Amino acid sequence: MHTTRIRRWQRTLVAALVALATLSTVVSSASAALPTSFRWSSSNVLISPRSDATHNLVSIKDPTVVRWNNRWHVYASTVNTNQQYSLVYLNFSDWSQAASAPQFYLNNNPNIGNGYRAAPELFFFAPQNRWYLVYQTGPPSFSTAADPSQPGTWTRPANFFPNGEPAIVTQNKGNGQWIDFWVICGSVNCYLFFSDDNGHLYRSRTSIANFPNGFTDTQIVLSDPNRFALFEASNIYKIRGQQAYLLLVEAIGSDGKRYFRSWTTNRLDGAWTPLANTEANPFARANNTTFASGAWTRDISHGEMIRSGVDQLLEIDACHLQYLYQGMNPSATGPYNLLPWRLGLLTQTNSNC
Repeated sequence: MHTTRIRRWQRTLVAALVALATLSTVVSSASAALPTSFRWSSSNVLISPRSDATHNLVSIKDPTVVRWNNRWHVYASTVNTNQQYSLVYLNFSDWSQAASAPQFYLNNNPNIGNGYRAAPELFFFAPQNRWYLVYQTGPPSFSTAADPSQPGTWTRPANFFPNGEPAIVTQNKGNGQWIDFWVICGSVNCYLFFSDDNGHLYRSRTSIANFPNGFTDTQIVLSDPNRFALFEASNIYKIRGQQAYLLLVEAIGSDGKRYFRSWTTNRLDGAWTPLANTEANPFARANNTTFASGAWTRDISHGEMIRSGVDQLLEIDACHLQYLYQGMNPSATGPYNLLPWRLGLLTQTNSNC
């Protein structure tokens, strides 16, 4: 009996130690700090535009992506040979299938229709049990659906600012434009971030209870006298397991190539602290990215982090950073809207975990 009790005690102790070790690993992973410099490896081109009888496309760009129901769901902008923007949707279970995945053009959804639609962001708004697709039609717009894998069901575009562009934007955008809208929510409020191509990052807010209505208190939260250093395509994410947020903003470097700068904060309505935000020490740029089959792009441009969830908190795992981005042939020239953007995936190679 005494030996039996010892063996039971030993089994209990071993089980407890295994549980403790597992918990320790989870806590360690969740609390791992972001590095102060980043290194990435890039895939080859994963997704290219696919023309058909009514869509003569030159590029696919500005992707947003979630992992849901064991599939990747990607929405993105497309541009045709007439420099007209629209939205496209595709899904696949593995990145190796991305190139061959069917593409659904959202102008075939009668609610979305034709006209300027670009730069989407996709998330599930849990308080309403609805999916939101945020995009620009000029002003910031959104549609909702019960299922993001059914692109024909998105509702008609609605406007976050029915009274038009906030005065602070009009007064500061200069020759820029109101562009690239990004929603992220905390426990009480939702925030809408956007740029003006003139060196300013803005933030508006509303309550979760009032979302998507009532955005107000629009403020400039970052500025740079060099308009190209704080240009557009901002992303903001919560670091899973931490009271910390990561901000990315696209810049145009001294070489004319696109790259990302980064900042952090502990609250969405707080001040941003520089992280990796220079050309020499960027968040993501050609100079800190390796390409297995040669550099198919020298631009690391508008995209989306791979999230650890799908909801409005926009959480990412600091131990497994990946970024779906737009790049293009380095020798391509011509008007911006006719550049041949394609989509590739960055994977961080210097995690602290």
